[in-house]
Amino acid sequence: MSRRVLQGVVVSDTCDKTVVVRVERRVKHPAYKKFITLSKKYMAHDENNSHRPGDIVRIEESRPMSKRKRWVVLGNAPPLATTGAAKPSEAGDVQ
Repeated sequence: MSRRVLQGVVVSDTCDKTVVVRVERRVKHPAYKKFITLSKKYMAHDENNSHRPGDIVRIEESRPMSKRKRWVVLGNAPPLATTGAAKPSEAGDVQ
């Protein structure tokens, strides 16, 4: 069975070799049919203390390392490609 991999934002790096990562997910509310954002915080092992609050990281399930720490930081997540409409100057409009 493969291990789960999640992506989230580092919210705390106070502990030694540990970061707290907030993972958000969007779910549809069963009654109101609107999308809501739910978040959960995971404690993850960061061997080199190399991640700071605000970093976007990927974490993977691992063996228990302490009472609450069952995840390992894989590294920084690749930046998402921005897809959007071209700017008017790039679209070839002549003024």
